[in-house]
Amino acid sequence: MSNAASIPKHNDVTVDIERCRDDFPVLKREVHGKPLAFLDNAASSQMPVQVMEAYTDYHSRYHANVHRGVHLLSQEATGAMEAARESIRELINARSAREVIFTSGATDAVNLVMQTYGRSQIGEGDEIIISTMEHHSNIVPWRMLCDEKNAVLKVIPIGDDGVLDMDAYASMFSDRTRLVGIVHVSNTLGTINPVKEITRIAHDHDVPVLVDGAQAVSHLQVDVQEIGCDFFATSGHKMYGPTGIGILYGREEMLSGLPPYRGGGDMILSVSFDEVLYSDLPYKFEAGTPNISGAIGMGRAADYIRSVGYDAIHRKEQELLDYATRELSAIEGLRIVGTAPQKSAVISFVMDGIHPHDIGTILDLEGVAVRTGHHCTQPLMERMGVVATTRASMAMYNRKEEIDQLVAALHKTVELFR
Repeated sequence: MSNAASIPKHNDVTVDIERCRDDFPVLKREVHGKPLAFLDNAASSQMPVQVMEAYTDYHSRYHANVHRGVHLLSQEATGAMEAARESIRELINARSAREVIFTSGATDAVNLVMQTYGRSQIGEGDEIIISTMEHHSNIVPWRMLCDEKNAVLKVIPIGDDGVLDMDAYASMFSDRTRLVGIVHVSNTLGTINPVKEITRIAHDHDVPVLVDGAQAVSHLQVDVQEIGCDFFATSGHKMYGPTGIGILYGREEMLSGLPPYRGGGDMILSVSFDEVLYSDLPYKFEAGTPNISGAIGMGRAADYIRSVGYDAIHRKEQELLDYATRELSAIEGLRIVGTAPQKSAVISFVMDGIHPHDIGTILDLEGVAVRTGHHCTQPLMERMGVVATTRASMAMYNRKEEIDQLVAALHKTVELFR
């Protein structure tokens, strides 16, 4: 592969977190005549201009297919995409870019593991462990596999505060356990799970671990080597990048032994009607023309996060979480769902006598964007005794003034429904 020298590998400019809001032009707009307070970052965070410029630069200067062309534009596109892979490798501290596979998102990454590791290594009577707080994307693929293979899905219980029952987890292993699939940060509760300890316990039983990190990478320093997990999935649009792009990290020893996910171009060494020889990592799992601009954008988003720094991000988001928790808790009839001591900046709540969809509609009219519903975690909703919640999820660019706007809109909601 040829890297184009004209394509910058990183954006080395340090971003001041108190001024980073200026990098997100959408935050300057109004909604229904009110300033936008965007508090739906767990669904999709906004993109900074640095990511937009990288995305546009590819389309306006060197749009071409990758890995096959000998002409300059193809070499530039290949260089930029592989530089993005390296940026993401650095962000999650994978040992090698060979361990970073581009997918269409975290859901696709989980399905890749299910279709490769799962279908080849899990059979009748085998067991898969997940948790009560999983997103549907880390439930449905395993339910499908269990139905196909007549395998068993075991679920780690949680407490009323949204914390995993680690004693129960440690007791769930048997000689038929083949995989643990666990979410790093709950998109609904904000709970931060002890994935390093979860992985250690699983490895004591020689069981591999898949971590769903879609809600982690934009908020927490993720070090896949320190965690020790075998697979790690995340999405670009949850970390200030484009939609339709994500990655699967896999330990090289694990990935090398798995069959390809899809068949087609760019994942082969040679093809005849009698035999196919597959390419090496990571290309074995990247059949067809990839989402090139998406990958470049995700790589630039990784650079952007590093330029701000996780210490600053964590400090800012925890301040917002503490402030929002205090202010929302003071509203009569409001109950926060999920009170784990280790939380990301996510607050789900219900209000006496008011459906979350009505709350979301009124908040929208006040310029406040939140998510309402089951958040693709229906089993978790059932466990917590609710059918839906309203969720306010914060990012590095949010401000206390937006929390105040949310609180004022909630008081107005209460007055309307009295």
